[in-house]
Amino acid sequence: MPTVQANGIDIYYEVQGSGEPLVMIPYLAADQACYAFQGPAYAENHTVFTVDLRGAGQSGKPEGTYTTELLAEDIAGFMQAAGIDRAHVAGLSLGAATGMWLAAKHPERVISLSLHSAWPASDHYLRAVLEGWRIMAKALGSVTEMVIKGILPWCLTPELYASRPEYVDTLADFVRGRPMPQVDEFMRQSEAVLTHDASAVLSAITAPTLITFGRHDVVTSTRFAGPLTSAIAGSELIVFEDCSHAPIYENVEDFNERTLAFLNRHTGTS
Repeated sequence: MPTVQANGIDIYYEVQGSGEPLVMIPYLAADQACYAFQGPAYAENHTVFTVDLRGAGQSGKPEGTYTTELLAEDIAGFMQAAGIDRAHVAGLSLGAATGMWLAAKHPERVISLSLHSAWPASDHYLRAVLEGWRIMAKALGSVTEMVIKGILPWCLTPELYASRPEYVDTLADFVRGRPMPQVDEFMRQSEAVLTHDASAVLSAITAPTLITFGRHDVVTSTRFAGPLTSAIAGSELIVFEDCSHAPIYENVEDFNERTLAFLNRHTGTS
């Protein structure tokens, strides 16, 4: 499978579909397959590049300090190495934090920007949640089990979690089947979440931007909607009323339909 050298590391990616490029950036600890429910839908109209971030999946996991700005430079380098001049860019959570830095610092590379479950800067509450996950990862000695036991309950509403245990088990099995970071690698990548602060550069984003939240998300709740929409000129806001942090899993059909509509409106406009 394809790997390119960019910004000093190997970056692994997969490609499907045809049309204008779309680069999809994963969330914390996840590899590119986290968008398994979105890739095929988007690939009907776009060439979809799903990328493993530094510190996760099959991309490089060097030591050192990770920041969301550094991850954005990795993606910019990946695009150059892969011959992608411009692309639509989408990400959820850490992927969104990375995407906003990319769009702010490399506006010439971004046709449109989709920020899902995003936040402009980590606040005390978000950091408290992250510190809990880091403690759990160390205690379990397994990022895989920490994601299943510690992160997954934050990603879905209590109603879905309680009423569809077989679906939750399917998601857990999916996590167990993916290449997951070691604990020290997770600690480096999660540091990028703890220190994320793109407040000063959001006004530099010029690409058409979609911002989405789950109404019941607590970690990146709609408390961040105002700061993001006011800072990014002309941005659009969607709130998925029946979802928590991961509408990509909780209401796949509605999420895909509404986000693809945004992408399609801005396809062929570059």
